[in-house]
Amino acid sequence: MKNLIFLIPTLLILFSCASVSEDDTQETVPTPSHMDSQSERFDVQLTDKLTSTSAPYAPLQSMNIERVFPNVSFERMVDLVFSYDDTDQAFLVLQPGRIEVFEYTGANSQPQEFLDIQSKVSNKGNEEGLLGMALSPNFSSNGHFYLYYSAAGPRRSIVSRFSIKSDDLNSADPNSEQVILEVAQPYSNHNGGQIRFGPEGLLYISLGDGGGRGDPEGNGQNFTTLLGSILRIDVATLDSLGTYSVPSDNPFTNFSNAKGEIWAYGLRNPWRFSFDSLTGDLWVGDVGQNGFEEINLVTKGNNYGWNVMEGFHCYADTEGACDQSGLESPVAEYDQGEGCSVTGGYVYRDSRLPELAGAYVYGDYCTGNIWALRHNGTQITEHIQIVNSSLNISSFAQSPSGEIFILSFDKKIYRFIR
Repeated sequence: MKNLIFLIPTLLILFSCASVSEDDTQETVPTPSHMDSQSERFDVQLTDKLTSTSAPYAPLQSMNIERVFPNVSFERMVDLVFSYDDTDQAFLVLQPGRIEVFEYTGANSQPQEFLDIQSKVSNKGNEEGLLGMALSPNFSSNGHFYLYYSAAGPRRSIVSRFSIKSDDLNSADPNSEQVILEVAQPYSNHNGGQIRFGPEGLLYISLGDGGGRGDPEGNGQNFTTLLGSILRIDVATLDSLGTYSVPSDNPFTNFSNAKGEIWAYGLRNPWRFSFDSLTGDLWVGDVGQNGFEEINLVTKGNNYGWNVMEGFHCYADTEGACDQSGLESPVAEYDQGEGCSVTGGYVYRDSRLPELAGAYVYGDYCTGNIWALRHNGTQITEHIQIVNSSLNISSFAQSPSGEIFILSFDKKIYRFIR
């Protein structure tokens, strides 16, 4: 396994996940005509996990990257989601508050504006803005999609549902917004911002600790706030006020002093999470303070340590040893020698590159280093750096076939090649 523990001076970076902020002095930085009232929920049968963990994979190896979608070039691309139907739509999220749509299977597809909500979005802070998008599992029939964005007056994060226009699958109705969740944000950084539907049709939402160096308000270890957590809510039966429900099997629903929405906690700034399309495993990249970036396999009810721990280590501001009881360790970490702001990725499930099959791929915003690891459910079995891209990697994306794409702040999108 490649040694991921080195030490070099802190890098100055530009992007949100670990950027310098006012309180972080040394951080990194449509409704179609056939639409009906179909619920957001859907049923998925996941392949038995033994299929993925026992497969005779080809060994991991170094890769190159190549640009794809040559007509797609925008500043501050932070998320890319795909329709799972015959429209072959891809929706590109831009941090200032716009979404572009294009046909991802077309060789010369031209993007067009899908939605502009810049008037609603605050991106005054480097880590604020329109940060995440998720399509309803029944998007092709109900036209619903969900957004996570920052707003001002007061500073807060908003999760809302929108719909496409009734006469245009490539255009959303900006007046269709139904606000579902608002969370007060004490600072401008550590917003998390990923939203995705899990295999069971429930909506997962990532929230950082609220910002400020070292989690000054203790949100990471606080059950009474939604900050510093992965949330899990049911939006299947939203009422006219946008009221969601809390799944009865969430881990803290019966705790009087805890938020029932919390699925897992103790996270600093979960910048991109994903579900393995084969096993349903939940992978999270959590941005560190100034010492260690971490990759977590997140499961129900677990505490991932922040701000007691940073990676496998007691947090640097803690005097002496720290109490690690009840804390879940990350799967992997790296320090400032390899980068300074992790970008969580996906498990590769496409057939084009068997060398990457079954591997979780993730990267670093600062250096452009990209790694791949295989995990058998208990431990890492392979782990290597596959690319040194020198890109500012803002996000990864995954197509319905399992292909992985790389979004970069050089205004381009890439994929892996041999």
